[in-house]
Amino acid sequence: MRADKKRKKGKNWLKITGIIVLLLVIGAGVYAYSIFHSLTNAVDTMHQPIEREKSEKRPEGITLNQQDPFSVLLLGVDERKGDRGRSDTMIVLTVNPSQNSIKMLSIPRDTRTEIVGRGKEDKINHAYAFGGEEMSMNTVEHLLDIPIDYYVRVNMEGFKDIVDAVGGIQVNNKLEFSNDGHRFTTGPINLNGNQALSFVRMRYDDPRGDFGRQERQRQVISGVIDRGASFSSLTKFGDIFAALGKNVRTNLTFDEMYDIQKNYKGAIGSIDQLQMTGQGTKIGGVYYQIVSDDELQKVQDELKSHLEI
Repeated sequence: MRADKKRKKGKNWLKITGIIVLLLVIGAGVYAYSIFHSLTNAVDTMHQPIEREKSEKRPEGITLNQQDPFSVLLLGVDERKGDRGRSDTMIVLTVNPSQNSIKMLSIPRDTRTEIVGRGKEDKINHAYAFGGEEMSMNTVEHLLDIPIDYYVRVNMEGFKDIVDAVGGIQVNNKLEFSNDGHRFTTGPINLNGNQALSFVRMRYDDPRGDFGRQERQRQVISGVIDRGASFSSLTKFGDIFAALGKNVRTNLTFDEMYDIQKNYKGAIGSIDQLQMTGQGTKIGGVYYQIVSDDELQKVQDELKSHLEI
């Protein structure tokens, strides 16, 4: 009964949005003492510390056992062989246990900002191509004027492995289109890994552009969570953890994941989705999203308040 309640809570949480990878990892921690060995092996594989100086925006660090508010940068990277790729999905998650709330901010990939460490302005998603997770974290920190404590990166090219590991998914498609030789009709449709990857990659035929693609990404990952949470046999989790180990990297350790699950469960009840908007324009023939000072200040103030800084 207790395990069922935990699984239900995890499922309800994870269905909310595209902040999925971190929540999937945490959800796995909640579920999995009976498959502890497989889980710890996967987390060890996923763990990728980075060499990064202590942020001036977080001089004292954080203590998860004391329930300090913290932040995570989630990166969905279109990474292919021989190419580091760019972070086509960038979402900042802030968690405040005293307010029992989570805030999630989607950063448009074309946002023009200073790339910290490069000394010039460019699209924010280029930070990953130039300097990986470290430069991405530093650049987002500078843009939002808040500390970025952790990162979680998922390789979107390999995300199809995760979809196949759970036996495929179902989504509710709102726009009929074709992409990569696949036809997607409107309404409920079933997708295997290759189809799911094609489904989330389409952007140019969507009247909503990148915002439409972000919604499809959330649907696909929600479908993964629904399928993963429904398994009655533990044998499937070996495939799931293997797929996660291949395609997910994070500087969170197993102990930190456990502390988050243990000390921050109350925040699950309230998840506030934020969207930073800008004005599309071309500079030197390149398309950018220009975020106004007023819009940026509004977002910064909300996140700072949530992090209690």
